[in-house]
Amino acid sequence: MSNFIPITKPWLIDEDINAVSDVLKTGMLVQGQEVEKLEIAVADYLNVKQVIAVSNGTATMHIMLKVLGIGPGDEVIVPAFSYVATANVVELVGATPVFVDIDINTFNIDTKLIEQKITPRTKAILAVHEFGLAANAKEINNICKKHNLFFLEDAACALGASIENKKTGSFGQSASFSLHPRKAITSGEGGLISTNDEEFAYKCRILRNHGVDVTKGKTGFVEAGFNYRMTDFQAALVASQFNRFEEILSKKNEIAAHYFSEIKNSKVILPHIPQGYTHSLQSFHLLLEGITQNEAIEKLKLLGVGANYGAQCIPEVIYYKNKYGYNSKTDFPNALKAFDQGLVIPLFPQMQQEEINKVISAINQL
Repeated sequence: MSNFIPITKPWLIDEDINAVSDVLKTGMLVQGQEVEKLEIAVADYLNVKQVIAVSNGTATMHIMLKVLGIGPGDEVIVPAFSYVATANVVELVGATPVFVDIDINTFNIDTKLIEQKITPRTKAILAVHEFGLAANAKEINNICKKHNLFFLEDAACALGASIENKKTGSFGQSASFSLHPRKAITSGEGGLISTNDEEFAYKCRILRNHGVDVTKGKTGFVEAGFNYRMTDFQAALVASQFNRFEEILSKKNEIAAHYFSEIKNSKVILPHIPQGYTHSLQSFHLLLEGITQNEAIEKLKLLGVGANYGAQCIPEVIYYKNKYGYNSKTDFPNALKAFDQGLVIPLFPQMQQEEINKVISAINQL
């Protein structure tokens, strides 16, 4: 349908396309000066010492765990509700993901439940800032300090989010950002690691490039690393969008303000944003009451509006259910509720007022 409104779509303008074209014309396509310039710009924005650009958001977390030496026999606490990659990276390094249920109001890890899941094998808390709303970083930091754990941020959706003006990506030992097309700015596939630990950043850079270390002009393979580099034309595409990042966030907030004030339907619970928090609004995630998720998706589709579930109850997906045998109804009831009753509706900066009105009208008809 030509007038169908998708959940999201990248906002790419001529300047972005020209930035990529300029790099392509140089013939210098792999990781180079454009990647370095992007890293410096984002580090400055986040007010952190180092940013490392890599090939995708999952690679960021894989590198982070490897640098910290987390592996077989170790446990990492993760929220039960997120995109499955959050837990997959823990599995990929041979460690065990330990799931904690979420706060149904914020869709983030319930900090009151974390300490009961900590064991002598726990090495880190990998907290997700779900849909672009920061998790309770202060409390997570306190728990990590108390139990001598690493605080890692899965900020895939949360570039631009903050708590009392301190940005996500600057709370923990390290953080992961995604540049997937569903994010506010995109390189198609890509990711960013942020940290204030210079030694940690140095090791990340080694691992992203086949384990190569360059010392005194000499190249040596000092680790069994990965090919997780970002290309220069991807970096140029992201940097061009990043130049208008505040405009992108502002437009998304304007659209969200219409949703908050004009969606009036007792079957829909609107997102909750705690005082002092700035939401990056990667997704506008509703909670349904009195109508099933499938019914809502089908009704909205007939009205020309895209919608889908927001994230997975990870313990409920086939791999984790078969391996660990969880009963999500009793073990992770809020994560299961968010998975079964959650709904993401369209929100992207180039939406026109007519489209915004159409989405609101459709939601109010559910």
